[in-house]
Amino acid sequence: MLCAVYKSSKKQETYLYVQGRDDFSRVPEALLKTFGTPVFLMIMPLKKERELARVDINKLRLELQTKGYYLQLAPPVDNLLKAHLQQNKAQ
Repeated sequence: MLCAVYKSSKKQETYLYVQGRDDFSRVPEALLKTFGTPVFLMIMPLKKERELARVDINKLRLELQTKGYYLQLAPPVDNLLKAHLQQNKAQ
């Protein structure tokens, strides 16, 4: 299975995977508006033995087969102030 990977023009570190290049027919319109203009990155084979940085390959394959797309959101930003305050309370 191959998939096309796009990055968001509006949201940093947010990626959209679809089954075919420029095939956004199964992606909800509201999601595309929030995502912005998709910027093509690459075509990628989804081999079972392949590992991806922040995506479970099996979940990605399943989402592509059932929904036709997979949205990878940016990781949550650490709240360093909150962590610092919690550490000070513990001391």
